[in-house]
Formats: sequence, structure tokens, C-alpha cells
Amino acid sequence: MQLARIVVAGMAVALALSACGGGGGGGQGQTGTGGTTSAGGLEKSELLVGVVPVPSSASLFIAEKRGLFKEEGLTVKTEIIQAPTAVMPKIVNGSMDAFMTSYVVLMTINDSGAAKLKLFQHTMGGAPNVSAVVVAKGSPIKTVADLKGKTVAVNVLKALGQTVTNAHLQAAGVKPEEVKFVPVSFADQLGALSTGKVDAAWLVEPFLSAAKKSGATQIVDTTSGVTAGVPIDGWGVTEQWLTKYPKTAAAFHRALAKAQQIAGADRKAIDEVVPTYTQIPADTAAAMTLGTFTMEPDRASVQKLADLMYGYGYLKNKVDVGGLFASVG
Repeated sequence: MQLARIVVAGMAVALALSACGGGGGGGQGQTGTGGTTSAGGLEKSELLVGVVPVPSSASLFIAEKRGLFKEEGLTVKTEIIQAPTAVMPKIVNGSMDAFMTSYVVLMTINDSGAAKLKLFQHTMGGAPNVSAVVVAKGSPIKTVADLKGKTVAVNVLKALGQTVTNAHLQAAGVKPEEVKFVPVSFADQLGALSTGKVDAAWLVEPFLSAAKKSGATQIVDTTSGVTAGVPIDGWGVTEQWLTKYPKTAAAFHRALAKAQQIAGADRKAIDEVVPTYTQIPADTAAAMTLGTFTMEPDRASVQKLADLMYGYGYLKNKVDVGGLFASVG
């Protein structure tokens, strides 16, 4: 989310929303549970984390709100980003410690050779009605097969939207090259549909719900069927950072993992924090369809995504997804 937020843009799943950064928990030298608990035992205790303003980032803000970083002797500050690609210099030079990334973006950056990134902690996987292709009210396009010869808007080319839509096109007997994809920001896609600039649009929440309320018709759910369970995003770090700060990495991971467990078990915990770092109103946040917040992704689904990206020419090299995940302990 190149996907990214690249999907999102990325993973594009990126909600192209602006937000103010939140500070992290303080409390260096605090005693907590589960391992290294003194700031003196960490290689560094102050972290800067790049946050994409989407629901997937909720685990970090849950950890902050509930003092999980403080328990580990960490102070975490955030910087709002739209995709890791925009802040790669800071990531590579270590001035930004960790960042939200879609799986697509992470694999795209690694494939380019710009950096060696690892998925530090999974956040969200796809679920029904999290993303979909819609058409304008009254459109003659009724099914995904009807997209042959049509123009489809995606937030970023060769990212998550195009990848998952292609998979559904192929399942319907349509070759990806028989459809024209054009880049249009999520915020501008409804306008492009209504004026006929595009025939269809790939959208994610909360833009998807907004489009349906305006009268748009969903023709295919792109996080179900052949793309059910597609991994969306997670927290990324560089291999160099992991090697340089192993104790800090372990402490940071413990806090994030606890928060991820909370997010997976309590929807209200997500709804409480999303309005604090996005422009999503509280009532909209509570009504949004969310993906699944699990501790780990389904590795087979990650490999399927990587294989799709390679097959469509979005990656130069085949990916063994076993090497994407950080080993933190």
C-alpha cells in the first residue's frame, strides 16, 4: 500500500486522510512485565514510528493509550505518513525506527533493492467488504466480467487494488490487459465516476461505505472469493535496525503484540483510538467494516499475494515470503 498505502500507497490500504501525530507513552526506567523493563537495558528508549492514518494503525495507539510502551521503558512518538516510500531516506538512515506498511509496499521496496525490510508485527488481513469495485448508479456494468474494455480507477497503479482486481478479472475469464487501470485518489474517485471519467473504481473503507451511501453499486468484493484473507499491512523495520537494537526491538514488539491482541478481541478499543489519529469521525469509525486483527497472517495467503504480484510483473523477482518476517526474541 508498488502497492502502498502505495496500497495502500498500498496496501493502498491506504485511506488518504491527514491526521495529527500522537505522542508515545513516557516513563523511562519503569518496571513492567514480560522481559527487559528498564530503559537502561535498552539500546535506545525513544522511538519515532511512521503511522499511516488508517484503522490498521490502531494497535500502536492502543499500546500508547494503555501504557504498554511505558511498561517497557519506551517513549514512542509518531509521524503521519502516507506510505513508507515517501520517507525511505529516514527509514534507511535510522532516524525513523519503524513504520506502518502494506505487504505490497514492503515487497516492492525489497524487490527494488532500496532497502531490506522485515515485517515486524502483522496488523490486519482482508475480510469481506473491506475493499471492492463499484460503478455509478444505473451503470450497465453489472459484473466483473463486464469490465472488459473499461476503465477502472485505483489509488495507485500496480498496487493492492490492481492486484486483487486482476485476480477477480481472471477468475471471470477477463485478461488483466483487457482492462485499463488509471490512478485516481480515493477522495476523487466518486467524482470521476459521476462525470464518466472512469467506468468503475476500486475503493477501501471508509470510502467504500461513502460511495454506497451516494448510490454507487458494488460489483465485486475484492477481499473475498479468490482473494479471501489477503494480507493487508503491518509494522515494518529494516534488517539493520533489528541488528543494531535487539533489546529495544524485543521490548517494542512485546508492547505492540499485546496491543494487537487487544485489537483482535475488542472492537471498541479500535473505535476509541481511530478518531485520535485520523479524520474519521467517531460514528463513522464505529460503523466501518474492518479487516481481521490477528497476531500473524496466513503465510499461504501472503505467498499467494507475492505470486500474483510477480505474475503481473509488479515484482522482478519471485518472493519466498518466509524471509519477509522478522525474528524478534
